[in-house]
Amino acid sequence: MAVSNQFPAVALLLLLPLTQVLAQSTTECSVGNKNLKIHENNLPGAFVTRITMQPDVTVTIENSADSRWFTINDTELLLTDSLDYETENVLLVTLLCWKGGVEVNSVTVVVQVENLNDNSPVFKETNITAKVPEDTKVNTIIIPEKSATASDLDLDNVQYELTAITPEATDYFNIQGINNPSIYLHKTLDYEKYKFMQLILYARDRAPGNPDGNTATATINIDIQQADTKPPWFQPCTFLNADKKVCISSGYIGRVNISEKTTGPLILKPGPLYAFDSDYTLNEKIVYSIVDGNKDDVFLLNSDTGNITMNKAANTTDTFILHVMATQANNALRYSFTTVEIKVIAKSSHAPYFENSRYTGTVSAGLATLSLVMDSKAPSIPLKIFAVDDDFPNKLNPQITYNIQNSSDFTVTRDGLVLTNIVLQSAATITVLATATDEESLQEANTVITVEVTPSTGTKDARANLQYTAQDMAALGATLAVFLVIAFLLLGLIVCKHYANTIRRLVGKESGKDPIEDLSNQGYQDDENHVWSTKDNESLRSDTLENGTPVMQQQSDGFPLLEPTVENSIATVSTATKGGEEDKEGKDTDSNKEVKSILTKDRKTVDDGYKAVWFKDDIDPDTKDDVGVIEDQVEEEDDSDGDRDRNEEDKDDEQGSQAR
Repeated sequence: MAVSNQFPAVALLLLLPLTQVLAQSTTECSVGNKNLKIHENNLPGAFVTRITMQPDVTVTIENSADSRWFTINDTELLLTDSLDYETENVLLVTLLCWKGGVEVNSVTVVVQVENLNDNSPVFKETNITAKVPEDTKVNTIIIPEKSATASDLDLDNVQYELTAITPEATDYFNIQGINNPSIYLHKTLDYEKYKFMQLILYARDRAPGNPDGNTATATINIDIQQADTKPPWFQPCTFLNADKKVCISSGYIGRVNISEKTTGPLILKPGPLYAFDSDYTLNEKIVYSIVDGNKDDVFLLNSDTGNITMNKAANTTDTFILHVMATQANNALRYSFTTVEIKVIAKSSHAPYFENSRYTGTVSAGLATLSLVMDSKAPSIPLKIFAVDDDFPNKLNPQITYNIQNSSDFTVTRDGLVLTNIVLQSAATITVLATATDEESLQEANTVITVEVTPSTGTKDARANLQYTAQDMAALGATLAVFLVIAFLLLGLIVCKHYANTIRRLVGKESGKDPIEDLSNQGYQDDENHVWSTKDNESLRSDTLENGTPVMQQQSDGFPLLEPTVENSIATVSTATKGGEEDKEGKDTDSNKEVKSILTKDRKTVDDGYKAVWFKDDIDPDTKDDVGVIEDQVEEEDDSDGDRDRNEEDKDDEQGSQAR
């Protein structure tokens, strides 16, 4: 037991010298921090840690793989070079402590290199080109992800953004996502609109706007390739809309002489039969054929060139409408149609020609469109070009039309008058080529027109020298004609209103009637006043003078009061003319004639005759009526209706006489 109790003490005595040795070696050489963190991209000579050692102890660096990065300066452990996290992320260095030439201690220092965002993303290619056919389907991947991905040595999460150099490019292309840079087609391409587009692809290791972020860019070039999408087009043709997808030919026309076979290709207007592949970069071969209209196989069509020739002569004056098709040799579904109108005509022996090879005219600047160009030789006469045709006796071919070939500043009417087609702004000398075309034979003649555009002379002079067009004169004439018709109508109405009675009297004189008789009865012919009653009429008839002289009342329609002498004349004329044949037999027509009211509607007869006004002294004194109108008919030879009327009047007279 004693031995056992004494063992710990003995062990302590034995371990005490070893503990003293270890404590002594630790104090002889040590460092402040054995585990350090240092940012990369440090400057050479950067401080790592401080070494603590006894005065008689020296410290060295053990030779190792990482020892080249460290050095000791007095009591400091320093870095010899700048660190890079991407190549060295952990360094291990061992310090050896020496005393009297004997290594008494060693210290191991671990240095962790901290990463900094010091690297930008990197694209495999900074200039990427893709060729894309215009008929590529939407959503097709144009540039795959592996070709558009950027790498980052800092192993950061890279984000992508696509922007456009060509303004409309982002309407057609886009990326799959912010972390997926593959580029796909977003909208159908059109080679006619865009043949090339450029975009920029951004790769960022930080969010946009972060000052610590790094960015890389790559240029994306899209080369759009034309595809076989359109049919052939006959030339010339007119586009139907602005996108130039469809171009329509207005057809061709030609002429051949009757009973004559033309040798060689026919001359057509506006030019030879020709079509080309509208996908012009492909320029596929075109094949021609006649599909309809070639009666009796009169014409032949070269399938390769499109030239039309005659197989035989045409013996009738007929018009052939050939329907021609142009087809791509490699694709029968790409085709188009046009028509060729060939008219068979009598042979024209002479082509039209201009008697003058050159015409000169003048016009002022600033005049309105369609102003006449005046002849330079006679400034007051419009310039007129004229082509003669010796096939006509008077050399005037009505089928000739005129056109200006090389300018849109002027136009020519069918009569050959030269007009401005625009407002000429300044003085200049303009030379144009004019063509006369025989619409029947399609023969042509050319001449040159030189127009001297003179400066505008100001507002006042311009008005004095203003040239009016035929349209202006026609409009002015039509306006004046309308005003003239209105003036005549107004004049007629005024004459009818104020001189109607005079005209009637004059007409009565010419027809053998007494104008006074006409005047006395005219106011009652068209009496339509239904308000007047029979009682009123009787009152009017009783209104006479006591001595029997009648008094004519002023009529509502403007008749003047008659003088007594006129009134007596009316009675006398009535007595003398009443009942033509009865006067010869000595009958008193005044006493036998029934007195009628002058204000009743039924006194107007069908035939124009005369009316006599009878007053109180001239009729039966016993009657109550003061005034009466006695109607009579004008006799006409061989008039059966007039005879019947006279017979009826005779009967009425007899009945009236018997009644009295």
